Amino acid sequence: MSSDQLDTPYRPEGWTVRQVVHHCADSHINSFIRFKLSLTEDKPVIKPYFEYLWADLADSKMEIEPSLLLLEALHNKWIFLLKSLNEHDLKKSYFHPDNGKLYSLNLAILLYAWHCNHHLAHITTLKKHRGWN
Repeated sequence: MSSDQLDTPYRPEGWTVRQVVHHCADSHINSFIRFKLSLTEDKPVIKPYFEYLWADLADSKMEIEPSLLLLEALHNKWIFLLKSLNEHDLKKSYFHPDNGKLYSLNLAILLYAWHCNHHLAHITTLKKHRGWN
């Protein structure tokens, strides 16, 4: 995509495509840490963050290649870790203080698999509606 296309919001008053890509990297870094905390601590309380503020930081306006490379490397590492887990490990959980819920790693896997696909759909739908190949 061109720089102008990357700077196009995927919906009115929404993030730009560029911000969405950087958000996926930020979000998955946080999730990976949450997984490791859950595997090494008993129901750790995770640190929430303000995604919308992170999306306005300078690094969310840079080229997307570093975040794409980061996601590729992080996902490779994450997949390797996930393949090593057993049923007991997958039942481990973390506590999210913003909503007061425990998230098992089983559920978190589903949520984060959905997460990138959800944002990819934002981008592919925008491209389709705008006629961008």
